Amino acid sequence: METLDKKDLQILRTLQENARLTTKELAARVNLSSTPVFERLRRLENGGYIKKYIAVLDAEKLNLGFVVFCRVKLSKLNKEIATDFTRVIQDIPEVTECYNISGSYDYLLKIHAPNMKYYQEFILNVLGTIDSLGSLESTFVMDEVKHDYGIHI
Repeated sequence: METLDKKDLQILRTLQENARLTTKELAARVNLSSTPVFERLRRLENGGYIKKYIAVLDAEKLNLGFVVFCRVKLSKLNKEIATDFTRVIQDIPEVTECYNISGSYDYLLKIHAPNMKYYQEFILNVLGTIDSLGSLESTFVMDEVKHDYGIHI
């Protein structure tokens, strides 16, 4: 695995704050010229350190601010069932994050919905139709205290 130097880490930290910077603007912030910054960016992208560039949307303004963490236990668990479950989850737009977890449940889902009624219908008509679903437990977010999109490096 390649070792990142201080400038690489500085570039990554700066991009986490604002990925819309031009190469020239990024170069100025990390005290390098544009060409080496461009080359470092390509190396970081090709090396998989930068997965993608995205816009962070305001869920409240888009009427999707009802956030639920849903713990899912499958009725039975083996490689085939787990693969099928994760494939199904990939195609459900309300599920914005999915983690395979340890403990009493198998998966943790983060779900965005407009309101409780929508979420109830979602449970009955979407998650409830997954054959391998054993049980689920929902936790409703009352207030978001911290949501940092970056990784501390």
